[in-house]
Amino acid sequence: MKYIVGLTGGIGSGKSAVAALFREHGIQVVDADIAARRVVEPGTPALQAIADHFGEATLLDDGTLDRAALRQIIFDTEDERLWLEQLLHPAIGQWIADELASAESPYAILESPLLLETTQHEMADCSLVVDVEEQTQIDRASARDGNTPEQIKAIISAQMSRELRLTRADDVIDNNASLEALLEPVQALHQKYLQLAAEKAATNAP
Repeated sequence: MKYIVGLTGGIGSGKSAVAALFREHGIQVVDADIAARRVVEPGTPALQAIADHFGEATLLDDGTLDRAALRQIIFDTEDERLWLEQLLHPAIGQWIADELASAESPYAILESPLLLETTQHEMADCSLVVDVEEQTQIDRASARDGNTPEQIKAIISAQMSRELRLTRADDVIDNNASLEALLEPVQALHQKYLQLAAEKAATNAP
């Protein structure tokens, strides 16, 4: 198994911008958000199970998942949220594991907002946290998503605290400045991960 870097950060922290810079170095990035969408595409066992459990009202006319309707159901009922998590988390985990295993770059990155809140961190050899001040999160996420500052604050409060996230980080990128300011730390970490990947490969060699 190749060296895996877990990339995470709170809403509006700039995970995607950092992931894009690693991609420019030829590194494959596996996005947990994409995994969560793929496992409920039309024709998947998970989507059929959701329709069977919650009813056809959770499907749109084109047969895709009505995320808004499902979100409302699980928001109102804790038991239903747990049922959904037990259905989806194994499928998401398997999709991620398959993608990481097929990565052809020297090391791979698992980008996930819930890396440290779930068992996904167990797939990674180290964790890289993109860190920003809370006000920066609010400003960026509000501008990007069109949500109010109050809505963003509610999302932040529901996520792992910034302080706890930092205590669990092996590496941290400060993203309070411009996009250009990310180039140097990403370059430095890329070199570091290449070395760690080579060391892991040498250790695992027959």
